[in-house]
Amino acid sequence: MAAISAVSRVAFLTSDIILHAQPSGPILSPFAESYKALANTSSRRPSVQSVPGGGDPGVSILRVASGASLASFTSSVTSQIILRLVLLATELSSLPLVLHLAVKDDLSDVLLLQSAFPFFLISYTPQDAHDNALLASRLARTEKKAVVHVFYELADGPVADIAEEDVQPFLLSDKAYSLINWSECVTVLQSPFQLYTNSTNPPALSTLTRTRRPCLPLTIHGDEHPNMVIFVLGNTPSALAIDGVSFVSVGLLAPLSPSHILRAIPLSASRVLVLEQLHRSSTKWTPLYLDIVDALQERRAHSQVSVQSVWFTNIEQVSQHNLLELVLTTSNAPLTSPLHLRNGALSSSHASVPHIPKHESSYTKILSHVFGPRLEISNSPELVPVQGNVATSPEYALGRIRGQLDQRAQLINSVQELMEVEELSTELHRLLAQWLQVRDDDSKNRTIGAQVTAALESSQLSNVLVDRILALKAFFPSKSRWILGSDAWAYDLGSSGLHHAIASGLDINILILDTLPYSSRNAADPHRRKQDVGLYAMNHGDVYVASVAVYSSYAQVLQAMMEADKHKGPSVVLAYLPYHGENSPALELLKETKLAVDSGYWPLYRWDPTKEARGEEPFILDSDAVKNDLQQFLDRKNHLSQLVSSKPQLAAELVGSLGESVKEARRRKAQQAYEDLLVALDAPPLLVLYASDGGTAEKYAKKLVNRAKARGMTATIGTLDSMTIQSLVQEEYVAFVTSVAGQGEPPQNGRQLFRTLNAAALRNEKPFSKLRYTVFGLGDSHYWPRPEDAHYYNKPSKDLDLRLEQLGGERFVDLGLGDDQDADGPETGYKVWEPKVWKGLGVDSVQVTEAEPEPITNEHIKAASEYLRGTIAEGLEDTTTGALAPSDTQLTKFHGIYQQDDRDIRDERQEQGVEPAYSFMIRVRTPGGVCTPEQWLQMDQISDEHGNGTLKITTRATFQFHGVIKRHLKPSIQQINRVLMDTLAACGDVNRNVTCSAIPSFSRLHSRVYEFSKLVSSHLLPRTTAYHEIWLDKKMVAGEAVKDFEPLYGEFYLPRKFKVAIAVPPYNDVDVFANDLGFIAIVDEDGELEGFNVTIGGGMGVTHGNKKTYPRIGDVIGFCTVEQGPLVAGKGYANPAGQWEPRRNARLKYTVDRMGLDRFKSEVESRLGFELAPARPYSFESNVDHFGWTVGEDGRHHVTIFIENGRVQDEPGREFKTGLREIAKVHKGRFRLTTNQHLIISEIPSEEVPRIKTLLAEYKLDNLNYSALRLSASACVAFPTCGLAMAESERYLPVLVDKVEKICEENGLRHDSIVMRMTGCPNGCARPYIAEVAFVGKAPGSYSMLLGGGYSGQRLNKVYRETVSEPEILAILKPMIKRYALERHEGEHFGDFVIRAGYIAPTTSGKLWYDRSGGEGEHREISVA
Repeated sequence: MAAISAVSRVAFLTSDIILHAQPSGPILSPFAESYKALANTSSRRPSVQSVPGGGDPGVSILRVASGASLASFTSSVTSQIILRLVLLATELSSLPLVLHLAVKDDLSDVLLLQSAFPFFLISYTPQDAHDNALLASRLARTEKKAVVHVFYELADGPVADIAEEDVQPFLLSDKAYSLINWSECVTVLQSPFQLYTNSTNPPALSTLTRTRRPCLPLTIHGDEHPNMVIFVLGNTPSALAIDGVSFVSVGLLAPLSPSHILRAIPLSASRVLVLEQLHRSSTKWTPLYLDIVDALQERRAHSQVSVQSVWFTNIEQVSQHNLLELVLTTSNAPLTSPLHLRNGALSSSHASVPHIPKHESSYTKILSHVFGPRLEISNSPELVPVQGNVATSPEYALGRIRGQLDQRAQLINSVQELMEVEELSTELHRLLAQWLQVRDDDSKNRTIGAQVTAALESSQLSNVLVDRILALKAFFPSKSRWILGSDAWAYDLGSSGLHHAIASGLDINILILDTLPYSSRNAADPHRRKQDVGLYAMNHGDVYVASVAVYSSYAQVLQAMMEADKHKGPSVVLAYLPYHGENSPALELLKETKLAVDSGYWPLYRWDPTKEARGEEPFILDSDAVKNDLQQFLDRKNHLSQLVSSKPQLAAELVGSLGESVKEARRRKAQQAYEDLLVALDAPPLLVLYASDGGTAEKYAKKLVNRAKARGMTATIGTLDSMTIQSLVQEEYVAFVTSVAGQGEPPQNGRQLFRTLNAAALRNEKPFSKLRYTVFGLGDSHYWPRPEDAHYYNKPSKDLDLRLEQLGGERFVDLGLGDDQDADGPETGYKVWEPKVWKGLGVDSVQVTEAEPEPITNEHIKAASEYLRGTIAEGLEDTTTGALAPSDTQLTKFHGIYQQDDRDIRDERQEQGVEPAYSFMIRVRTPGGVCTPEQWLQMDQISDEHGNGTLKITTRATFQFHGVIKRHLKPSIQQINRVLMDTLAACGDVNRNVTCSAIPSFSRLHSRVYEFSKLVSSHLLPRTTAYHEIWLDKKMVAGEAVKDFEPLYGEFYLPRKFKVAIAVPPYNDVDVFANDLGFIAIVDEDGELEGFNVTIGGGMGVTHGNKKTYPRIGDVIGFCTVEQGPLVAGKGYANPAGQWEPRRNARLKYTVDRMGLDRFKSEVESRLGFELAPARPYSFESNVDHFGWTVGEDGRHHVTIFIENGRVQDEPGREFKTGLREIAKVHKGRFRLTTNQHLIISEIPSEEVPRIKTLLAEYKLDNLNYSALRLSASACVAFPTCGLAMAESERYLPVLVDKVEKICEENGLRHDSIVMRMTGCPNGCARPYIAEVAFVGKAPGSYSMLLGGGYSGQRLNKVYRETVSEPEILAILKPMIKRYALERHEGEHFGDFVIRAGYIAPTTSGKLWYDRSGGEGEHREISVA
């Protein structure tokens, strides 16, 4: 890239204005990188502007270059750029302009400029490029004309740069001659004909004087008396020498006088070869070839010289050997056409298939899947080898389609004419008539057309119509014809190929890809407005238009493509695919798409003009937001007004903003606060602002406000982001309370103010001259244990304290810090800081007599809820917000519902001033994980109608729906109820979904265990009728005279969640020891269920950095019979002598450890009224699923299929959701969901096996060609919906597995199971603490790494590294896995090996989980305390 750097530097130092073209794809121009570097090192400051990909460089140059002393345009050559420059060549030629154009190995396009511009220079080496760039700059400046300078961008070599201080004197000197030392020139030039006397002479001589290197029109080397002269235009080896041959390298193409050409061709030469580096040409003979032929016309009277044109494509073809063969083989070659040099052979050219960016194939895959053999992409890159590069242009494809449609029309006419021929047989007449009838029926015309072809080929009928039909037989099947284009059309719609396609009226489909990421939308040239292609097409009136995004709604993409194909006329489908580069991860595309769709930048819609004629609404909005210009179009057409009048409840959701009501509520709140302030002017006002993700900082902020009010102060509270700098300027005393999020980042509801303060500090503003402030921070000094990460501890509070001081604020109390590692956690630091606040405010002497209000806890909310009612029903009716009241969101958990928002777009919505994109997660209660095909179909339908189009199989073997907005909650639950399912107690502080082993081969045993799981679930179900009243519209009995009563739970319910699992040895697929209560099935010699061993005290949840929290596996406390099981469950859930606060220590596992196992067991037996029998022997082999087909004891079949991380969805090439829907329509057995997030299609009768296998194969559900690592992996949901997530999980684990499984395969471990699990936070939903290797999210891209869990779920793992990112994970695992492959014992699993090999110590109990964490011996993490 030395040539680009050299040219960029000269352009930067010589020009007043520089324009550079950005590539059409989402990549950065190399010129842009050079200019950015020069701006940091040079004293020159030219105006540097970019021309966006697809933009018109000619228009941009004309707009900005007028009046400039010298303008430069730099770009890599593309056909589109050259075409745009040629069209405006007349205007551009009269400007002092240099067009620096970089080519790779093809001069085909750039040679079009030779006749269009007065000067054309070409450089082959970086030094040539440097010198010619100087010459071109001087020439353009002095002659006031445009100069084309072409150079090879990949050329490499040394460059002797002109000094920066010499550039301007060189440009500004009046005459060259006064600067020239003629003796030096003669010495340098050495040859008398190298000086030339045309208009380039004075600038060339000036350049020579400065550089001591000539810039020559023609450089000659080789034999002085040749019989052949080879003119070379292209990049060739420098050391070429053949006896009797002279080589002429062309450096100046225009103006190239005949005298210069003739001087280069001695009278001894009888042959001339014109060797040019071209891949194609728009004319038969090139301009250089014609110039040479014209020049030689003067000599024809004296001698005959033959001229032959030869093209080559790459430098390797121009070797000594190949040139010798070329000289010999062209001695008698005809002059009818150019020859093509191919590794010594002369042949026709062959174009290679252009590269298609991998992300763009997602849409072509969908087209292939939907239309199969009917699909024809008319500008497919696959056509290039046959038809040349022009085949990919949309304009060429349009002409191609027009020709094909005309040919099909000829076929139809010929068939109709043939049917009138008397000699035609009855059978053939029938076939022809049948084809005419179904010629537009996609499902039949191909088959019947093949029959017609076969009949005609075997027919003895002699008729010209038969020959014509057979020649057109390819058009018997109807095609779905598509043209793929880029968003370049959006810049010049009226003269683009799109306009011609729309105006043609042809039955043609156009797919336009827009790859501009939402986050880069403002980087485009503001003078080159990107127009809305969809609006343009809709205004035409007869065009089907759809706007789709595969990473937002796959189903909508399918629907739009099928509707476009059915539309008889032009169809335009706008497809969003935002990516920055070829290696952009899919997760990045997903996030960019969500931002664009949610904000309305890329609305999803479908417009079918044929519906209007039928009296139907032609516009269907498939997303929630509409752009303003699209809204104006709809208003003009009066469609939206009709929609609103017919369905007025939709008006606010279609054209309004959910945030307006929020703004109004804030305004009222601010007004009330102001009025309260006026009432209490006698007390010092205090504003408390907090930033909190987990609620702890908010709790301390509220505590401070309550205590301030108790001292007679006027105190108000709000989040940091509820204030602006302008608002803060008006405040006198402000206390800030903030925690830490991620890797030293401020919490979500404080980031906007942090950014604003940072920006103000960069501008050296001092707005807070009156502000007096104090800051209290909450953090964990051990959260980032490595010394290099220590600065993340309480970083937001430290940064905020410093920033406020920089902006002019004055501390009235020094920074206070609360540390989770202190004896009382943050309370220790808070007790020191708070008294200083009262002293700083002058109220430290005030005696507080009234008791401080008790903080409202979950227990208060539950007790006041009237048995889980709260104000949920009223909140559902509130259409001003997409959320429920905070207290109600605690209660909806008991109803199986979590309120969430889309965290991918949270910041963007906050910047827009609207509330978060609230939605809800619904979790179904499915005891034992079993459902019927009818229930599966209902779940599938609900996910499409009310959710985000996907189903999630959870780690508790049930269904979850995500993306359900508030108005869809009640319809969703009512539909769930219609198939005898519910969501009651799927979440909340009660017993949750009871799980049991799937064990497909033990049909009878599974039936018993499954019935037991339903019995336990029913026994522990809450008895409140609130669920039926709120969601199913059931009324309370006797006018509320009968009150609810909870015989098991009471009004407070449980202090925390409670989980029950039932395992059947030898499979521990449910991870029974990870549950609060577990039952291990014990069978007799006949395989009959005798009863269960009972485990107690398991649990996964942990709080990062809080050693009072830890995971625990359950202990076996005895044996119970099947009949006793529900009683044990009813008493074992209790929390005897346990604590309710803090919630993080209220799980049953902590109660067991506080009381001791023996005492706890005695308490349970006391409540039962009988003692548990001694535990029976059992053993487990694994906790993973076993995939593939099995046959049960009853002869029925079962198949376990792999669903990665439980996400059932359709995506290109993997339409699992559709496949399972089709299976459910015909399946006569049941479905079993597993706790490893996979699915068993069970109880298949033998006669139905072939049909199920066919469907599995059709939808690729039978593919088990995965590594054992992937089959054993599991992840929770995490981002973007989980409010507790600190890092990615479900969306990232497959990416990590891709890389780790390569390590496994390198070491021969592809089929060896290693249990790997990942969660986005430490709450442990995917049971990471018993995995052999696990990753627990701490911040985006950062995880704790744990090792040593038991393969059968019988042992906890332990933290090996507190903080790792992906490179560190791979660096750790690569040698570890290699050693495991080499040194493992027979049957030894990975979790056992890392303990034996000394990587990690075994965890013998939950209370010892932190003991010896961080690795063992040489593997120990040094910074772990």
